[in-house]
Amino acid sequence: MSSGGSGPVSSSPSASSSTSSPPVHGNMDSLMADGVVTKIEELDNDDELRNVPPLPSPSTESGEPSKRGRGRPRKHPLPPIGTQTKITKGRSKTGCITCRRRKKKCDETKPECNNCIKNAVVCEGYPEKTVWQSGRQKAEGESAHRTYTPNDRLLTPFTGRNFNPSAALARFADLPCLIDGVETRIDRALLDHFVRNVSRILTLFNDATNPFQEMLLPLALENRGLMHSLLCLSGSHLSNTDPSFSVAQHHHFGKAMQYLRCDPAVTGQIPIAGDPTIATTLILCLNSICKGETEGEYRPHLDAARHMLAFANSGNRNNNPSFSNFLYEFFMYHDVINSVTTLDRRPLLLMENYTLPAFIIQPEAGALLGVLDGLFGYLSKITLLRDHIRGRKNRGDHPAVDYEVLSQAVAIDSEIRDWVPAQTPASHRYIAAQLYRQSTWVYLYRTIMPSTASPKIDVAVEEGLEYLRHLPENSGTQSILLMPLFILGCAAFNPEQRPEISRRFVGLHEYSGLGNIVTAHEVVKKVWDLMDSGEEEKSWDWEKIIQEMGYDFLVT
Repeated sequence: MSSGGSGPVSSSPSASSSTSSPPVHGNMDSLMADGVVTKIEELDNDDELRNVPPLPSPSTESGEPSKRGRGRPRKHPLPPIGTQTKITKGRSKTGCITCRRRKKKCDETKPECNNCIKNAVVCEGYPEKTVWQSGRQKAEGESAHRTYTPNDRLLTPFTGRNFNPSAALARFADLPCLIDGVETRIDRALLDHFVRNVSRILTLFNDATNPFQEMLLPLALENRGLMHSLLCLSGSHLSNTDPSFSVAQHHHFGKAMQYLRCDPAVTGQIPIAGDPTIATTLILCLNSICKGETEGEYRPHLDAARHMLAFANSGNRNNNPSFSNFLYEFFMYHDVINSVTTLDRRPLLLMENYTLPAFIIQPEAGALLGVLDGLFGYLSKITLLRDHIRGRKNRGDHPAVDYEVLSQAVAIDSEIRDWVPAQTPASHRYIAAQLYRQSTWVYLYRTIMPSTASPKIDVAVEEGLEYLRHLPENSGTQSILLMPLFILGCAAFNPEQRPEISRRFVGLHEYSGLGNIVTAHEVVKKVWDLMDSGEEEKSWDWEKIIQEMGYDFLVT
């Protein structure tokens, strides 16, 4: 007899009397009347009711009831024949926090995933693994994580019987960054490279008095945008030899520009820019020099610094006079030399309404050469003469060098002869200053004289090379030799002088790693080709040669 139960039917009266069965729903009186009792087997504690086959029994395709097997039902019933279990892949929960927030696939590289490094974003690490806890365990964990208040005993979270060491240590897992902007292992490497290497190739000072370390770095600790610009410059310098740092360099360049765009002085909310803002623009200009960019990428940064420094003599600045003096000198150095390689940019010194800022103090030894002691004023005047002569040549005026130009050139020549360096005599800086003086005179000669070989220019270039020979190739003076070397190179009509000039270009690049040195060398070699081919007019105008080569760069 089948009653739809889960076990076999017994007709033994003793079975019904010896087994206490749970209540059975149905017509119990009719079953007792026939003397038959259905045996109900108890389920084990680990059985689940959902595994009991449904009633009534399923039928086959022919309509007849299917034969039910004997014994207890399966805990895990087999799937129907002909069906396939669909396996779904869940989203990984082991990726880094940044990739999961950005909904990107994470390669789970530790401590920083390669996906974040590739996309120039900060990898926030990986979430702590969590283990399922009961309600009581969660309560104990919350007790261990509770916030300490002054009324609590100091050791309370650490001495109770519910203390959870893992939960307590997790509170200290995410420490804030010590320096704003220096957030990853790569950032720390960039900062170390800036302090130990980059700062030493930018000025005459490569000792403890280096202004990049003494004044600029402390200011960057308080200004995140300036810190990003320093790390960007360091990344550019490293990426010249190790391209793996280019991602970090792009990241910090973007961050520096982001802070600049939000700066009140840049947006016009305040009229006077602070030293950190001016310093950031100048460092980004150096970044273009370091990368060897040749399409005028330095221009917006140098223009921004020029605009902000135009207000420097308003008397409203309350910044450090020494640092303001350093910023002005550094900007003016690049601004004046910028005119040596371009046709459309002229120094701020040549503006009629320009006056020397009140905070400028004439030092005995500046961070660079020729700026604060007046020599760069003569360079600017020579640039104006070149513009005047170039205009007369373009119009076909004869002679190209008229009496007015000659009279101005004689006056400049007298001023150069009377100029005395402010450096200590016989020191390396004094020799470098004499090299600048010699190059300034060569610049004047190449401006007003025909572009042909002569004993006078041959001797002048040789004297300049002699100054170079007395300067060690590992001293701080190497950081300021590109401009005079470029001028001497553009005047080297004597082929015997060129190998030494080329060797010095290579030596400067090996010392500093700045990319613009390679470009300057290419221009000088182009001028030599024009000299040898007898193209006098073309070899005179190296600014136009640079333009025709598609270059726009600085020789600083």
